[in-house]
Amino acid sequence: MHQIYWGALLHDIGKIGVADAILLKQGPLNKDEWQEMRTHPEKGYRIVSQIPGMEEAGEIVLSHEERFDGSGYPRGLKGEQIGLGARLFAVIDTLDAMTSDRSYRKALSFDQARAEIVSMSGTQFDPVAVQAFLTEETTLREMVVAKCMMSPAITQTQMKGAGHGKQH
Repeated sequence: MHQIYWGALLHDIGKIGVADAILLKQGPLNKDEWQEMRTHPEKGYRIVSQIPGMEEAGEIVLSHEERFDGSGYPRGLKGEQIGLGARLFAVIDTLDAMTSDRSYRKALSFDQARAEIVSMSGTQFDPVAVQAFLTEETTLREMVVAKCMMSPAITQTQMKGAGHGKQH
């Protein structure tokens, strides 16, 4: 779990090697910009893998954009070729991304993000990782609410959507 924690914390460290103009772009990325963005897992891996004892964390950094169906990057890994830590983290990373405002779109409510994640079980996400997400839904919902309360740009509608709804 220690390595998963560090991999999660450092997963996007490779973005320090991606131009701010790409990271902060308001609209869709063009082909060249997208190609540059896709280098961040490898750049991050090169940083984290230099730290003794961080091998599994480095693998999470390298693999966090891989998809269960093989459609991810940088290596196009599929299923159990992707380490368990990276498969678990992919769900949480997506939850965080979906429930955060971005320069190119507004945040979704927890319930909207949950529905999207469940719909991607077996394709983007390992079904085991999605089940783990659902098992911890109450805790994750509380974390999203807390994050939203810290964000001045969050709307009351998003807060209500994150704090209410079905609980397992």
